[in-house]
Amino acid sequence: MNRFSIRNLNLYYGSFQALRGICLDIPPGCVTAFIGPSGCGKSTLLKTLNRMTDLVENCRVEGRVLLDGKNILGRLTDVNALRRRVGMVFQKPNPFPMSIYDNVAFGPRTHGVRRKEELDGLVERALTEAALWNEVRDRLRKSALGLSGGQQQRLCIARALAVHPEVLLMDEPTSALDPISTARIEELVQRLGQEYTVIMVTHHMQQARRISDRTVFFLLGEVVEAGETERLFSSPRDPRTGDYINGRFG
Repeated sequence: MNRFSIRNLNLYYGSFQALRGICLDIPPGCVTAFIGPSGCGKSTLLKTLNRMTDLVENCRVEGRVLLDGKNILGRLTDVNALRRRVGMVFQKPNPFPMSIYDNVAFGPRTHGVRRKEELDGLVERALTEAALWNEVRDRLRKSALGLSGGQQQRLCIARALAVHPEVLLMDEPTSALDPISTARIEELVQRLGQEYTVIMVTHHMQQARRISDRTVFFLLGEVVEAGETERLFSSPRDPRTGDYINGRFG
């Protein structure tokens, strides 16, 4: 079964239609990259997958988004439970103004975890998965705002992982980082893709080619083409895909 099955999805901001008839399947246990020029709808679709678009005024969504076969757009959907299953990492690192430990423990505490031993284990596991534990293990009680930009982004990834999500959404997670930090995040994403369903928006086509198993190309609010990354880049089936990846527009 696909992790996400999206069917006839249309999304409007007021009278403006941002997504048009999206039909897309996203399998579990791999990295899927969303590529396309600015304003093509890729970040909008990403945010629809855990209903972050609910927070946008005058946003209206039509169609179905099935997560493990169940429509998450239904009125009876527990949105908090959904966001626990489908975590989000944003473009700019956004650590909370508290300690490194409390940043990672924030989600588990919100969901009722109180025992120190359990929290300690969750924090260590999440920081280890985010390739940050060895760098911060001796300063967990120090402010997260003292970390470098790359470390802050990995901390945000650890914070998302601390609640055991099934899916990790990443909206251009390296766009504000230096090349060394970018390489670390890319390596981390590849590793996380072996355990989680990772869906990542990127403006960098070579990044998509390096780290993703599947790629989806968006244009003007529509999915033009989707498939295995190497096939899509080497033998695109739609001429618009070829034009984009070869730099003829965008």
